[in-house]
Amino acid sequence: MVGAEVPQMPGVYLAKRGAAGPLVYVSMAGERQGKGLRGRLRRYTSGKALASGLGEAVFDRALVDPQWRRERLAEAETGRSTRATKWGKTALAWADLHVCWVVTVSGTAAKTLERKVLALNAMEWWNRAC
Repeated sequence: MVGAEVPQMPGVYLAKRGAAGPLVYVSMAGERQGKGLRGRLRRYTSGKALASGLGEAVFDRALVDPQWRRERLAEAETGRSTRATKWGKTALAWADLHVCWVVTVSGTAAKTLERKVLALNAMEWWNRAC
């Protein structure tokens, strides 16, 4: 999901479930210490954003899946220590998200665009505010 091709600029990113699936999440990334979109998306792929935004939305849905829970329980019962970041990465892989983005001129412009996209009520957004 995150590589050198993701710009370190402010913008808006969209996530869809599966290559041809529905849009499920939209959010913005501001300037964020010069890391912009790349910094924001990298937080999710590292598993470190488990309790915020997209990471939380994905983890909440993974927890509802009985198979995913069984697999995590089986891992825990082996007695091996498992870090929360690993479960965050596992949940992200389970979600099979495909992400695209658009760069904006500023964090303020990104926030405006995010609000406009979220106003598309035809979508079943995973965003908490929706």
